[in-house]
Amino acid sequence: MIELFNSLVDVLTALWSLLLVIIGLVTPWTPLIAWLAVWLFAADWSKLWPVMRRGGWIGVVLIGLMMTLIWGVIAPPTGGTHFILGLTVSNFVGKFMYVTALLVMMMLCGSVQLSGACGDWASFPEEAPEDDHGHDHGHDDHGHAVAAAH
Repeated sequence: MIELFNSLVDVLTALWSLLLVIIGLVTPWTPLIAWLAVWLFAADWSKLWPVMRRGGWIGVVLIGLMMTLIWGVIAPPTGGTHFILGLTVSNFVGKFMYVTALLVMMMLCGSVQLSGACGDWASFPEEAPEDDHGHDHGHDDHGHAVAAAH
């Protein structure tokens, strides 16, 4: 009976160690996972895509450029250069590459959601419009009729 208890303790200890290793592996990737989850499951791309096509992409590009400038100023890399894909690039070029990768991932999440691959996980049902119930919401002439009469 004591061997069974010792084996159970060993299994629980191994599971705890496995959980700690998994948490250690996932923790550095948490911001990227959150970024992807937001653009894949929280953004309604069926409403966002028409806005992007009408010129919203200009705002996204400008925000990306500001992200690059601010990130490059407040967090320069150690040694002043980044090592990306075997290349040594300067601070702002490296930050531009990172921001571009984030924006590309955002757009890929949009295309995956628009393809229907997310199913019900990314469904955004339309809210029913509120009923007026005959309330007057102050849509009168605001005194313009009196001014026009003078």
